[in-house]
Amino acid sequence: MIGRASRELTRSERAAIRRLVTELCANYDNLEKLCLPLDCQKKFRNFWGSTWAIRRMNDKLCLEHGLSIVENPKSSRDHYGTWLGNGRQPSHQEQLRWAIDAALKEKPKDFEEFLKKLEAAGVEGNRERKHLRFRLSPEDRYTRCDTLKGDYTEQAIRERIAGTRTVTPRRTSPQKPVSKVGLLVDIEAAIRFGKGPGYERWAKVFNLKQLSQAVIYLKEHDDMSYEDLKEKSDATTASFNALSSQIKELESQMTANGELQKQIVNYAKTRAVYVEYRKAGYSKKFRAAHEAEILLHQAAKKYFDEVGITKLPSVKSLREEYTGLLEQKRKAYSAYKQVRADMKELYNVKANVDYLLDGFETERKRDNVH
Repeated sequence: MIGRASRELTRSERAAIRRLVTELCANYDNLEKLCLPLDCQKKFRNFWGSTWAIRRMNDKLCLEHGLSIVENPKSSRDHYGTWLGNGRQPSHQEQLRWAIDAALKEKPKDFEEFLKKLEAAGVEGNRERKHLRFRLSPEDRYTRCDTLKGDYTEQAIRERIAGTRTVTPRRTSPQKPVSKVGLLVDIEAAIRFGKGPGYERWAKVFNLKQLSQAVIYLKEHDDMSYEDLKEKSDATTASFNALSSQIKELESQMTANGELQKQIVNYAKTRAVYVEYRKAGYSKKFRAAHEAEILLHQAAKKYFDEVGITKLPSVKSLREEYTGLLEQKRKAYSAYKQVRADMKELYNVKANVDYLLDGFETERKRDNVH
């Protein structure tokens, strides 16, 4: 090849090379104009509406494994954050802006009083050199006040306190449909594990909030007594366990249904080969040539014998049954999520009320001793 100048291939030469490559490729499909997987069993066919088919398959897998799905999705070209709207989780900076707005609504007299109101709300603040910075909890990193921008820099906050600045309205904090009651923080254990005084201050405020939320919950439910709270908590737990068992049973039925469909398809696909195998007198030579099909057929027959099936149902009826089971599971899982949230809230309320009652009992015993 020395001394021969390089040149660009002509169209006919490129076509000849393509023909040669496709002829040498044993798994090339002339009809589809693509190379199939080497096992030549399955391939993806892109058709009109294939995305909806993939979506249905994705929803099915998610429901089978207890994951959430998008109910009634709407087609949109908007940004994902725009599509979520008020349902999206607020960022750390947004939560800080809401905390600053809430503190300013209380009309602090000066900047120092404003910082005290933020600290009382659980927001920790300090200065790094000349920069003021905040964080919502000891687990979070500090956010410098000047990175909040707009009406939330230190200078802007001072102007808002003085009443010399007009504030641009912002998206308000999303209203939660149900009051969330969290478990109390074990402050002593946290200090033993090395948490500092900042965490202790935050935990005390947090615990007071959770105790007040527990009391508010009882007030909102017609001044619920402790006995009624315990009874409702036990009933919700029993309902949760019943729904969990129902979902597991539906999943078991769906798994059995899917396996039966698979075995029926294998049986039907290999039946002709197995009939020829019997006609050949179970020839070893015939078996060696068709061993994969024969093994599949025998495995299907063995499965039918194990589950006690004498008459095979149609695949269509099994698919309809599977669709019905899937719909039942969808409804059960929707109820399961609501009951799980209720159970968690009731558990937290009861645990916090138990903490209050234990504290009262300890104080009473101490007074009796003295």
